[in-house]
Amino acid sequence: MKKYLSLIVLSLVSILANAQEVEMADTFRSSGKIYVVIAVVTTILLGIIIYLIMIDKKVTDLEKKLKK
Repeated sequence: MKKYLSLIVLSLVSILANAQEVEMADTFRSSGKIYVVIAVVTTILLGIIIYLIMIDKKVTDLEKKLKK
């Protein structure tokens, strides 16, 4: 019974979420600023990914030194 109830609630939430209009996104799209937002978000995510890769390499090197 819980599964069916949660399925119905989640379905209603998704329907309500799609029914709302987002004025800010429409404004950004019409003025062309959405590309700036996408570029900034992409730059931030790439920076975080590169940072995590660098930290992983450093931790791996430290683990190798500790095993020796």
